[in-house]
Amino acid sequence: MITKLRYSWQAMRSSFWLVPALVVLSSVVLASLLIILDTTVDLHLVSRWPLLFGAGAAGARGLLTTVASSMITVAGLVFSITLVALSLTSSQYSSRVIRSFMRDRINQWVLGIFLGIFAYCLVVLRTIREVGEGAFVPTLAVFVGLLLAFVGIAVLIHFIHHIATSIQASSIVAKIAQETLAAVEQLFPQRLKEHEDEAADDTLAGALARQPWSGVPARKSGYIESLDHDALLDAARNLGTIVRMEHGVGEFVVEGTPLVSVRDPSVLDEAATDRLNAVFAISRQRMVEQDVAFGIRQIVDVAMKALSPGINDTTTAVMCVDYLAAILTRLAARRIVAPHGLDQGELRVVACGPSFESLLSEALDQIRRDAESNVTILLRLLGALETIAGLTASLSRRRMLRQKVEEIAEVAERSIASPYDRTRLTNRLTRVREALDMKM
Repeated sequence: MITKLRYSWQAMRSSFWLVPALVVLSSVVLASLLIILDTTVDLHLVSRWPLLFGAGAAGARGLLTTVASSMITVAGLVFSITLVALSLTSSQYSSRVIRSFMRDRINQWVLGIFLGIFAYCLVVLRTIREVGEGAFVPTLAVFVGLLLAFVGIAVLIHFIHHIATSIQASSIVAKIAQETLAAVEQLFPQRLKEHEDEAADDTLAGALARQPWSGVPARKSGYIESLDHDALLDAARNLGTIVRMEHGVGEFVVEGTPLVSVRDPSVLDEAATDRLNAVFAISRQRMVEQDVAFGIRQIVDVAMKALSPGINDTTTAVMCVDYLAAILTRLAARRIVAPHGLDQGELRVVACGPSFESLLSEALDQIRRDAESNVTILLRLLGALETIAGLTASLSRRRMLRQKVEEIAEVAERSIASPYDRTRLTNRLTRVREALDMKM
């Protein structure tokens, strides 16, 4: 249940309807409260400030009609601008960054504010009556409608500025990196100690892997968006068996293939299969909250698009490498091995998840392959590896970094023809190798 609620909340956060719907509802409530206040309390607003509140029924109706028609027109304009921005973002950078753009609270609030002002004006307009109908003009509500019109103007100006800023490569990549770093802090809070090598306790898990297991089929196809580790441990405890994860978060699972496996096949029935499937949220796309690799994947996609021959934007690719270095630097000092689920010291869940090596390869390998003959990117990759090396004392991780250095050296040897550029790369390679060998 918690997994499904979390999934539903994340889906609603990425929608264009939740915040606007809440704003429209709030606007209707505000209009109703002001109308009730005007009908029950005589504030003498017209006699005290006739220039502000002295408009008759016709004037109030004309004002609110103008505001309402303007706001619904601007709301359509905002929606059109947003769709154009989404289209440009998808074609220029990557379709996978659209979800991040849709989750932008400013875009959702702007659309909601214009629709809310429109709904507010409609509610107030409904109560205005001429003299022959039993004259009533909610002067306070009409005045608030005028103030909301000025709020709408300010919001429109801010929205135009925000759109112009948010579609820039620097803003897109920085936002993805910020979400990914937040996921790193949440998923991998433990730091490696000085000279400590990360080692998974796979002795028992390895022994169990050689024994027979019974697969629990997935109920649907899609990407594993998230899972509830506590619920999986509870399910294994209640079933009285060991559960082994066959797929980690971010991986694609096919309907009917094993989602998890259990050590004791006798505990499997429809109810157990449904319960184990309910632990996982499977969707059509990945989300970064429990999937650091997906955040890295988005930045890599932007870099690859920038390095493509049709675009050839080295500056954007350099920016992507810089932010990838920031993420990998944070990961280099964290314990990343997925902990197995233990129930009072007894193994219940054999977990699977990313490793530092897999995340490092995800971040650098494709960029390295697409950066042939691009001296700037190769130098930047070496600089990123040197930075990461300076912040980890783990021998195994430094060996992984050294392997990436040699892979870059191989690309440079094969693709760089200029003697000057080869000398620059050779000097940088020597410096990075020395930095990595210093503590090995």
